[in-house]
Amino acid sequence: MPTNQRHLVVLGAGTAGTMVVNKLRKKLKTDDWKITIVDSSTTHHYQPGFLFLPFGTYTTDEIVKPKRKFIPEGVDFMVAEIEKVLPEDNQVLLANGKTLSYDQLVIASGTTPRPDQTEGMMGPQFHDTVHEFYSFEGSKALAEKLKGWPGGKLVVHITEMPIKCPVAPLEFTFLADDFFKQKGMRDKVEITYVTPLDGAFTKPVASAALGTMLSDRDVAVEPDFIIERVDEGKIVSYDEREIPFDLLVTVPLNMGADFIAASGLGDELNYVPVNKQNFLSDKYDNIFAIGDASNIPASKAGSVAHFAVDLFAENFVSHVAGENMKHFFDGHANCFIESGDGKGMLIDFNYDTQPLPGKYPLPGVGPFSLLEESRVNHQGKMFFKWMYWNLLLKGRPLPVPALMSMAGKEEPKELETTEV
Repeated sequence: MPTNQRHLVVLGAGTAGTMVVNKLRKKLKTDDWKITIVDSSTTHHYQPGFLFLPFGTYTTDEIVKPKRKFIPEGVDFMVAEIEKVLPEDNQVLLANGKTLSYDQLVIASGTTPRPDQTEGMMGPQFHDTVHEFYSFEGSKALAEKLKGWPGGKLVVHITEMPIKCPVAPLEFTFLADDFFKQKGMRDKVEITYVTPLDGAFTKPVASAALGTMLSDRDVAVEPDFIIERVDEGKIVSYDEREIPFDLLVTVPLNMGADFIAASGLGDELNYVPVNKQNFLSDKYDNIFAIGDASNIPASKAGSVAHFAVDLFAENFVSHVAGENMKHFFDGHANCFIESGDGKGMLIDFNYDTQPLPGKYPLPGVGPFSLLEESRVNHQGKMFFKWMYWNLLLKGRPLPVPALMSMAGKEEPKELETTEV
């Protein structure tokens, strides 16, 4: 590397990291910047597809592709385990003993399910009567389980927030209801939705709408449930409530990468504290955290990573030139919610504005309906897979603004804005 060439190192080649290198390789001159992306895996998963594998909607080939296919020319892809970051030395220590020196570091290592953090969750029942769909292997195991499951008490459970795609447990519940109806055995399945929240979702308007949808599907809701342990055939809360199950589909505790804790860069869940508007580390002026790896109070979802990276790329160029960052992220998220029977919902919100009814993206036209079930919303969810592989990962522009707009939204009177 030429002596005057600076080095950008990106840790994590998932959704956020891949978008970052695609955006920045176009903006940073190769004579001035070397870019290296580091990941322990060569396989990229379309994680929204994990929701559909158990129901046979997608095949594995549709959601698994090689990571190298999406890393642009001019970016070095290093396959290695990350031991820790040495921020005082501007180095990354790899598990093989090698080190990478950097001038700027972007942490995009995401978040992962950690069933080992809950007593009894990974016991003999794991992948037998206790399942999860937040990993590729877990989703495949659940698909096999559902093929021959005769029915009984199905409990869909969230351990603790935040989690990747906070609407996914609701989607699983809606799709399970439809799945068992299609099999002619819904009357043999008793579904309970168990959440640490006080309702179906984190926001009042959306929580009320989604709670009604659960009730309409004869799904019982058990709120404010803080799990202590998984026993044989039941989950137990810290306030000693017990919920029996024949099949538990849980969302384990989600945590950031272990190397973040080892580096002294994380909070109690291994997420990197950053400025929520520009993703710069609270501690170091040459470290950013993007996507699910950061502690920003927004949904840990692909849409957030997409909108964030759009603004981050512009800010990064300004930052390394010694200029002020001028683009402030507002926590924008939008999520399609599969509701079964070929329908879906859409929510669009940010740090300060909760999901509201209306039309998106064009006021009064849509074509998508906010907080309302429609077949067009379902089609949008299905089409997003193509957009993900062909546009989003490659850093190509999408026809959706990075910052949230109130255009087309119907704001209830006396609505109070709330934090995510």
